Amino acid sequence: MKLTIIGYWGGYPKKNEASSGYLLEHDGFQLLIDCGSGVLSKLQNIIQPQELDAVILSHYHPDHTADIGVLQHARLIQGFLGNELPTLPIYGHSFNEHEFSKLTYKTITKGHAYDPEGTLTAGPFKLSFLKTNHPVPCYAMRIEAGGKTLVYTGDSSFKEEFIDFSRNADVLLCECNFYGNQNGRSAGHMNSVEAGQLAQKAEVKQLILTHLPHYGSLGELITEASVQYSGIIKLAEEFQSISL
Repeated sequence: MKLTIIGYWGGYPKKNEASSGYLLEHDGFQLLIDCGSGVLSKLQNIIQPQELDAVILSHYHPDHTADIGVLQHARLIQGFLGNELPTLPIYGHSFNEHEFSKLTYKTITKGHAYDPEGTLTAGPFKLSFLKTNHPVPCYAMRIEAGGKTLVYTGDSSFKEEFIDFSRNADVLLCECNFYGNQNGRSAGHMNSVEAGQLAQKAEVKQLILTHLPHYGSLGELITEASVQYSGIIKLAEEFQSISL
């Protein structure tokens, strides 16, 4: 598997950058995980919208979904230009019917509801889910392919269930919207210390901090997480590529 960070800001994109969006590739299949503001513009530095094979969404907050409509129109326009494209599957939960309905657009995209209690196969990827602690329904994902495992927390405050869910993952892509001296529980977000604790207890091989805050010195997040976790820690960066 190959993971490429497209956007990583929490809430809204920093100038000339993007909020949550992650491209996961394996055996020629290209899966976009979340599609926040600015993601489609940045994605085109890596692949074109018509090259995507599937999209999956953790939840429906705009910093994770704002560019879904933009993606739909990009593929629509490519059709007008003579590029016949298959209907793009967009996977999301069905616990917000209004937002889920937006995933289907003409014959351009089709919304598919994943079962949070089951598993989903998308191309070469096998996905399982964990409901997170967030103000709206949101699901973390454990994604397996080629004998490797990526865990993406989505948006959540810390919960004990994350430990077994993330156990022995090759990469833990963990939200980190707060610094260690802050409590993000009421907002449904983790801080750096909690991210480090999760990585250590789950014995993951690498921790990548994402969904980052817009203030402070971001390097402190690594320093704080490293007090808890002795493995590799990185801040998410635009176009950062990680091979699993």
